[in-house]
Amino acid sequence: MAARLGADGNRQALANFITTSPRDPAHIQAQLAWRMEAVIRPKAVVFDDTEFLKDGSVSACVSRQYTGTAGKVTNCQVGVSLHLASDRASTAVNWRLFLPQTWDPASPKADPGEVARRTACGIPDDIGHVEKWQLALDMPDETRSWGIDVPLAIPDAGYGDAAAFRHGLQVRGLNYVVGISTTLSAQPADAVPVCEPYSGNGRPPVPKYPDPARSVKELVIAAGRKTARPVQWREGSRPGTGRSGVKRMYSRFVALRIRPAGREIRQATDGPELPACWLLAEWPASKSEPVQFWLSDLPAGTPPTTLVRLAKLRRRIEHDYREMKQALGLAHFEGRTWGGRHHHVTLVSVAHAFCTLQRLARGPKRHGVGLSLYQVVRDLDRRLPHLQPRHTQPNTDLTKPY
Repeated sequence: MAARLGADGNRQALANFITTSPRDPAHIQAQLAWRMEAVIRPKAVVFDDTEFLKDGSVSACVSRQYTGTAGKVTNCQVGVSLHLASDRASTAVNWRLFLPQTWDPASPKADPGEVARRTACGIPDDIGHVEKWQLALDMPDETRSWGIDVPLAIPDAGYGDAAAFRHGLQVRGLNYVVGISTTLSAQPADAVPVCEPYSGNGRPPVPKYPDPARSVKELVIAAGRKTARPVQWREGSRPGTGRSGVKRMYSRFVALRIRPAGREIRQATDGPELPACWLLAEWPASKSEPVQFWLSDLPAGTPPTTLVRLAKLRRRIEHDYREMKQALGLAHFEGRTWGGRHHHVTLVSVAHAFCTLQRLARGPKRHGVGLSLYQVVRDLDRRLPHLQPRHTQPNTDLTKPY
């Protein structure tokens, strides 16, 4: 940005504006959410997190932790985000920076060196370690305070496996379609708790299920491959041979009614019977067993096609992260402060939203395939020559970060 302003650009002033400015990014995020809600008309809010790799260890909340970006344990920051999403578009409107236990002075795992850096990084005193799923639950509370209420949540398995997270969504009146791991245990929907005869001595027996809970993977395999049904959930971005001219996204899915088990679920349930939910599993014809699982508390009459389309909606967020990192510099923040990181991700979200608006205004290309963000940026460069740098050449290689 400073390079585009030429002689008038002050790199240091711009860096201070992002890193040390006292402004609250929530005000900008609220304006962004209001603007994009009217355009996107979101079907769901999607939670996810992404990692920012760091070479050093002095940036706020950097710690050695596992990151899917690098596929190993390494130095990184982790940001949790909330996206408004529909079939046509999505955008990140809220962010939280995850503070590891080693940065929390109240944690038994606190690291003296990292705790000592809190002041230099500008981390507020009241910020402590909070699990990622709890950070995710805090964000719809804030978006509701802005007047934006989307009654469906779609997180991935990193959040869906936590029964407390699913219960927190229900308490907030949010239905969910959450990714889950294969090890989540459950009872079949037709399982009924029974009570052993009371002998008259000691405490009366409580009703319980006669058979132990099984993993969701075992339940789907027990239902059999023949229960899988083909579902097409959207058009892809590659040319195809169908009537629309594009390849359709297609697979086979099993939809079962089950009763998730677990101590936390029993504590939150009135009565001996566990609540019934949908279990959705993707079982491609080429695979010997199911490959992906989701859990949903949508009504029993919900069509499996609807469940599949909602479950697959989370894929949009992976595209958001890729575009923001590769083209808009989401992972290229050089500052080290808590406030600076939140300012940076907010400005990148605004830039991504602007490109999304431009893309939607242009409409679909031939065969309904949407424009890529790189095409949008290239088109803006051609239409707005007065924004070209005065003393530097524009970045014409759109395969590199802009």
